[in-house]
Amino acid sequence: MIKGLEHVALSVSDLDRSIVFYRDIIGLKLDRVFEYGPDSKLGDIVGMPCCSARIAHLTSGGQMLELIEYKNPKGRPVPDDARQADNGFIHISFYSTDIHKDYTRLSEIGIRFFSEPVELRPDVWAVYLHGPDNEVCALRQAG
Repeated sequence: MIKGLEHVALSVSDLDRSIVFYRDIIGLKLDRVFEYGPDSKLGDIVGMPCCSARIAHLTSGGQMLELIEYKNPKGRPVPDDARQADNGFIHISFYSTDIHKDYTRLSEIGIRFFSEPVELRPDVWAVYLHGPDNEVCALRQAG
């Protein structure tokens, strides 16, 4: 029986750069990094026989983000014209206790945002930003 969400995975072009972003900038905890070679069972699971990858597990509040850098085959980049309206997973959101402070801190180190924080409804704020592979992340503050 399915009990709930276990993790979300993100394919990245440079695992080390993405670890720095999600650990040092966003604040997730790095639990482990490991590799799967072409002889591993990873290819059987993902439908790409003989693939190889480096994987990192980062956690926050009991949730896990899995970062995967495929070494073979290499992944394709997020298209420049990708939109939030496109089908598929479109963003990953993180809780913030002070979205304006986080917005300022991240802006000062060059993180690209779609806009300034917006109040969607009373006491609920959100802002979208770009991760290292042009993936879309969000910050959300409620209450």
